Amino acid sequence: MRAAVIRQYGPPNVLEMRDMPDPQPKSGEILIRVKTIGVNFADLLARIGSYPSSPKPPFVPGLEVAGIVERVDTSRATDSDSLRPGDAVAAICPFNAYAEWVTVPAQHAFRLPPGITFDEAAAIPVNYLTAYHSIVTMGNMLPGDRILIHSGAGGVGTAAIQLAKVRGLRIFATGSPSKQDTLRKLGVDHAIDHDRDDFEQVVRKFAPEGIEMVMDANGGRSFAKSYKCLGSTGRLVIYGFSVASGANAKRDLFGSAKALLETPRFHPLRLLSKNVSVIGVNLTGLLARPALLRSEMSDIFQLYTAGKIKPVVGKRFPLQEAAAAHQFIHDRKNIGKVILWNK
Repeated sequence: MRAAVIRQYGPPNVLEMRDMPDPQPKSGEILIRVKTIGVNFADLLARIGSYPSSPKPPFVPGLEVAGIVERVDTSRATDSDSLRPGDAVAAICPFNAYAEWVTVPAQHAFRLPPGITFDEAAAIPVNYLTAYHSIVTMGNMLPGDRILIHSGAGGVGTAAIQLAKVRGLRIFATGSPSKQDTLRKLGVDHAIDHDRDDFEQVVRKFAPEGIEMVMDANGGRSFAKSYKCLGSTGRLVIYGFSVASGANAKRDLFGSAKALLETPRFHPLRLLSKNVSVIGVNLTGLLARPALLRSEMSDIFQLYTAGKIKPVVGKRFPLQEAAAAHQFIHDRKNIGKVILWNK
């Protein structure tokens, strides 16, 4: 098979197409013929060597795919015994997704609902599970609660906005000047231009007592300012550290060190006195809870079938142009999800 491989840490051009052995499903696994692949910021961080759990080069990046089940290993019972060859699925597959074929544990694959496209399916697992786990499972956000979503026009951002609307939340969201109209069209109540506005001041203008949740994957000073936006019972959800990706799509060691120094220390007694929470969300760390992920994904698919959410697919690239897809995201051009497709 053909796969896009990170041959060494570096800018997008370190991605190259290679011939690889066809994967063979082990006990409890399925083999998927990949149709589409979701590109995530975590892939970019893995490429520059800033994602903690990524393999050492050379390796195949990517966390999620959509495709057709080709083979099912039945030597061990799983929670997904009903999957059969020919089934259309989305799957979480850490660090082997940029390929024509992948194998995954059957419990990490989810049969697709009727009507969904492969593009939409590849845009769901990482983005919507991250947003759902934050807002619903960990946050228990209630109608009328207020949420600030950073990078609202990105993949996780658009998913979080849609789920926030389903929950009846009041939504603040940040974005670049060119994405303000997009944020408003998505239904954001307060669109914040991060080049011109101080998001903390905007939040406090409309909610002087503070808000109930901030979703922040920026890192550094942003975590500190987001924390200051919280009111009583507020939750700061940390699900990334994008400042580790510097200019020119390369690792910025100086910038990362500076951001780490600027990252606040959340003292337990301070959290107690303010009645607030700091929540870390790492999807790959949730793979050890397959029943939880399956329950969350079932709810997400039900929302899709009911027409209450719809993944925003902003740009498609063929698999062999994975480097261009990475550069597109580094340049902050994406609105919604970037997808790779296989022939």
